[in-house]
Formats: sequence, C-alpha cells, structure tokens
Amino acid sequence: EVQVAESGGGSVQAGGSLRLSCVVSGYTYKHYCMGWFRQAPGKEREGVAAINIDGRISIADSVKGRFILSEDSESILSLQMNSLKPEDTAKYYCALDYTGLATCSAQEPWHIPRFGYWGRGTQVTVSS
Repeated sequence: EVQVAESGGGSVQAGGSLRLSCVVSGYTYKHYCMGWFRQAPGKEREGVAAINIDGRISIADSVKGRFILSEDSESILSLQMNSLKPEDTAKYYCALDYTGLATCSAQEPWHIPRFGYWGRGTQVTVSS
C-alpha cells in the first residue's frame, strides 16, 4: 500500500523560508506525477509544483521564482519555499498519480481528483 508523508511545515515571518519534504513508501512502480498542492481556509485546493515521470518540473505562476521543486530520489520530493508571503499560508499536501490521467502541469487544469494518493498535509503559516 502506498503511503505518503509530508514534513517541514511551520510558522515563519514574511520573507522567510521553509523546506517541505514528501516521502513515499510502499510503491511497486514509479508514479506518473508527483507534486505539491495547497489549500487555504475557505479556498479550493490548488496545485503548486509537480514533476512528471520524465523529470519535467512545472511550477505555478503564483510561486514561480520563489519555490523550488526537487526530486531527491524516486521516493522523496522536496519543496524549497523562499520569500514566503502571507498569502502562501495554507496546508500543503503531497500527492501522486499512478494512472497517468492527471495533468502534471501548472499551465493546464490539474485534474486534482485524479491524484489517487495523498498525504495528510503539513501546515505552513506566514505572518506579516
């Protein structure tokens, strides 16, 4: 059974940095897409950054130039978040698609429900 676990969230002041990590275990073959999503209170879940099976990375415009996605290994995905803003406050989730049906691109609709495996999330709070 695939298990997804996020870590690294916390509280920082605006302009600060945090590094999130996602560790996947229990898989038997490589995912088609692995990425980070976030959801703020009262808002829909949105895609932040993802990497597809070919290693192509896609970053949402709202965080481009501030967030860096790296695949540390086949089972570890990190999100370096710099120059954090209060509007980055949200619960951040790591998710994977093993079907190839999700869109692994910030330039297209993410088809979030097609990501079949999710972690429980880690809270990021940025104060002004």
